[in-house]
Amino acid sequence: MRELFWERYRLDELTDEEWEALCDGCGQCCLLKFQDEDSGDLAVLNVACELLDINSCRCGDYANRFERVPDCTQLTPARIDEFRWLPGSCAYRRLAEGRSLARWHPLIAGDSRRMHRKGISVASFAVSQRDVPETDYEEHIIAILPIDG
Repeated sequence: MRELFWERYRLDELTDEEWEALCDGCGQCCLLKFQDEDSGDLAVLNVACELLDINSCRCGDYANRFERVPDCTQLTPARIDEFRWLPGSCAYRRLAEGRSLARWHPLIAGDSRRMHRKGISVASFAVSQRDVPETDYEEHIIAILPIDG
């Protein structure tokens, strides 16, 4: 990877490896989300995709995630504007908005321990989709995000 690529290049100029390296591994994009058909608002649950290893906040089958979870969201530089629901801490969102990476980001800090200690990751509050019946999802809503057309 190129040195300080996140500071020197636009998102659409990154290599696939650099794009992937921007992921801080917080797991927040792996939380289940449901869009209200009437309002368009997005309900975010504390329920994580069945593939997410909640302790490490990494996908348990990243290479095959789209086959195993057809509605898995693929973040790409071309689609970054579609993902306004990403948390303000997300490196993809921060860079798309012209901000720098947070000091706790693994590319800056050298590992993910700082991110976990700061409570950025879902490790401290998420539960696995395998452990929550669909009928209980409403009880697990942690945020309602207004989505502008």
